Amino acid sequence: MKPIKIGNIVIENPVILAPMCGVTDAPYRHEVAKFGCGYTVSEMIASRAALLDLKNANQKAQRGEFEKVMAVQIAGFEADVMAEVAKKIADQGADIIDINFGCPVKKVVNGMAGSALMKHEDLATKIMESVVKAVSIPVTVKMRKGWNEENQNAAKLAKIAEDVGVKMVTIHGRTRAQLYDGKADWEFIRSVCDSVKIPVIVNGDIKNGQDARCAMEISGANGVMIGRATYGKPWLISQIIDELCGREVKIEPCAKGKWQIIASHMEGIAELYGKQAGVGIARKHLSWYSSGLCGSSEYRGRINQCNDFDEVMRMTGEFWGI
Repeated sequence: MKPIKIGNIVIENPVILAPMCGVTDAPYRHEVAKFGCGYTVSEMIASRAALLDLKNANQKAQRGEFEKVMAVQIAGFEADVMAEVAKKIADQGADIIDINFGCPVKKVVNGMAGSALMKHEDLATKIMESVVKAVSIPVTVKMRKGWNEENQNAAKLAKIAEDVGVKMVTIHGRTRAQLYDGKADWEFIRSVCDSVKIPVIVNGDIKNGQDARCAMEISGANGVMIGRATYGKPWLISQIIDELCGREVKIEPCAKGKWQIIASHMEGIAELYGKQAGVGIARKHLSWYSSGLCGSSEYRGRINQCNDFDEVMRMTGEFWGI
């Protein structure tokens, strides 16, 4: 694994945390960054909504203490609005702006944003041009193979992106029509790598270090982006980095080590959202941390019925034997 350059920014270990709505907030990215993740991406910020609620946008874009390089992802279909939001985010200290052309969620697609833009290359081009011109920091794009099997235009759109000044593209190896069904097509991504000189990142179905190695070898990509596989396992990033660097892969933390991660994560949630609002967010992550462990089903049932943050943490400590 070699470092990559995104404009003037060097990423030493291009194992990247994917943007995930409702997941990759500052506390989550903070924990993942502790394990050597050199590049993290915020959850998606809807551009029009961001202009109406800058406080919420600022909260989503808040930087975690250990984040080395942080991108903020924006989505929308109005080029001028996206450019304005990108400029505000850049002025607040983001390192990179990432444009979302990949989200397959119906609500986003019906609003002509996310992967819907892969059907409208002229509009997608206008958005990329506007955002690139609006900011002095690097701009990247995340997309899918295309809209459906008959319309797989990622290589073409990646070349357009390069021509207008985008510095990196990430490809999820599925079409929008597939959603998350089937298997990510890493082989397809090689056609994108062959079409551009900027870095290309492979995304989709990368669950461990062996998957990451295979994805890079098959796709020819310059790095990997990891998403859902990190749920409840922020240390996975360090294991993947070890595998790609040819080092002995670290074992996952012991129960005490996991508790320390959990406690730090929950403290971050309480600090960012407050305990009253944060308890629902905390329960989601606590369920992921406990997945597959003895007694976890009963534990999840108990915390999901509790709306008191401190009581949830007391039950969590008890579950982890603290």
